[in-house]
Amino acid sequence: MNAANVDQAELAKFSSLAHRWWDIDGEFAPLHQINPLRLDWIDGIRPLEGTRVLDVGCGGGILADAMARKGAEVLGIDLADKSLRVAQLHALESQTPRVAYRHVAAEALAEEMPGQFDAVTCMEMLEHVPDPASIVQACATLAKPGGWVFFSTINRSPKSFLMAIVGAEYALNLVPRGTHEYARLIRPSELAQFCRAAGLDLEHSRGLTYNPLSRRYRLSADTGVNYMIAARKAER
Repeated sequence: MNAANVDQAELAKFSSLAHRWWDIDGEFAPLHQINPLRLDWIDGIRPLEGTRVLDVGCGGGILADAMARKGAEVLGIDLADKSLRVAQLHALESQTPRVAYRHVAAEALAEEMPGQFDAVTCMEMLEHVPDPASIVQACATLAKPGGWVFFSTINRSPKSFLMAIVGAEYALNLVPRGTHEYARLIRPSELAQFCRAAGLDLEHSRGLTYNPLSRRYRLSADTGVNYMIAARKAER
């Protein structure tokens, strides 16, 4: 287990913005805009009603809350205390059923609760940790045999540098400057390798593209910048 798989500077960065998680016009607006897309994509592959789901790197609970409202029993985990408190407060204020949050590392929870979840989601998180392969392995361990694991991250390519960093952070101000570090972005081939090493079979992939004119995101076949993958853990 990689017990130190955390970047304190990244935690501090997101903690400083924690009070803005549920401001749909604030720094996390892109996450609110893409959330219905990723939620429907996940639910279309592994229907959430009646399932037990883990959301790794849940932040303020945007996806975890939505999955619970789809009928899943959801546990969200993160290492940013302020973000977790925001998630818990939102769940209380909104009376969201079947959602809970814990301050625990994915690797530690994998030792505690192996094979306990029908689905595991890890969205917009892998590019913020020192050892993403360790997170992928933990997610695989936490999934039940035959369970699904969903990841989303950003491709490391000239196109993503132009769109996700120069465009999103500096030209369009969609996200705060310094949100992403180019060297930490992950090519789909690299994520596929992490998944195979963890015993996951890749089943689906999808891109997320942004139109600056309409200011809308949509699912597409283009995985050149933002992309999601769905992988399945082998049956025993």
